[in-house]
Amino acid sequence: MINRIIMHVDLDAFFAAVEEKESPELKGKPVIVGADSKGGAGRGVVSTANYIAREFGVRSAMPISKAWRLCPEGVYLRPNFELYEKVSAKIMEILRKYADKFEQVGIDEAFLDVGKRVKDFDEAAKLADKMKKEVFNKEKLTCSVGVGSNKLIAKLASDFRKPYGLTVVKSEDMRNFLNPLPVRKLLGVGPKTEIKLKKLGIKTIGDLAKFNKETLIKMFGKWGAEMHELANGIDNDEVVEEYEAKSVGREVTFEEDTDDSYIILKTIDSLVDEFHQEILSEGIFFKTITVKIRYENFETHTHSKSLINPTNKLDAIKKIAKELTLPFLTQKRKIRLIGVRVSGLTFSDKQKTLKEKF
Repeated sequence: MINRIIMHVDLDAFFAAVEEKESPELKGKPVIVGADSKGGAGRGVVSTANYIAREFGVRSAMPISKAWRLCPEGVYLRPNFELYEKVSAKIMEILRKYADKFEQVGIDEAFLDVGKRVKDFDEAAKLADKMKKEVFNKEKLTCSVGVGSNKLIAKLASDFRKPYGLTVVKSEDMRNFLNPLPVRKLLGVGPKTEIKLKKLGIKTIGDLAKFNKETLIKMFGKWGAEMHELANGIDNDEVVEEYEAKSVGREVTFEEDTDDSYIILKTIDSLVDEFHQEILSEGIFFKTITVKIRYENFETHTHSKSLINPTNKLDAIKKIAKELTLPFLTQKRKIRLIGVRVSGLTFSDKQKTLKEKF
């Protein structure tokens, strides 16, 4: 693979940061976006916590009731997804002009291939710094940027120095950067996998990179081989810009694997609320709803249902997504990830008069 220069941009504590921007009186307070705590009796999960709240141990996807026990003095807010989508769109337009190829991978993060705009990593660092400053000057929000030779390194680098960080990992420094990091930092390595790896004496990414690949394959199957490649900094995934979305959705990994049906179904509501504003703002209509479930052992399933006619209705997504999820909840198995996605997209404004049938 030809050497590339890839950036990963991650907006810092995005939902909470937008709320602080809109309400300056929140500055200096622990802000938790997700649901009303109701004095510790609130139901639902944390969407985002600002860095002050994180000092109390509050994390994304944590039950609100647990967040309140950790941080009862926090400010708990219901999400304003319409506002977040609007702010995100403005920032993504700023970022897009810095890239040869641009791939938005969430409301608050994106990959940029800048290999044709800079001659080396030093120039890339200057470009990233300029980009960060433009985002802050125009939107009064901060982002952290990682620069590396592939998506894996860039994403790990963006998380290395937060908030408002800039971490550049040159090709010759990749090994020194990766080796000391906890193995949990690798995408897909959750608590259960981490425990199994630690039993093998694997605590860092460097340990994993040196470990016998065949043993990993025997223990984890295909995922074992993939982990070994990632630990060695191998990632050939390209930055892909899709000019027309094929699907729209969100997914979340729970901080702790759960079989609590209430938390799982409320999380579906939160995920759908997040991307439904995008559907409305882009004039999108869909025919197919898909749920994705990943169990604690990384076994992953998807179930889909298609409608007779396209729709853009919020209730349609939630109703069908929950129907598709219910069979998984009877398995009495803990779930680590859940996602909801719509596809079969059309963009004609005329279809706004269509009535869904489901």
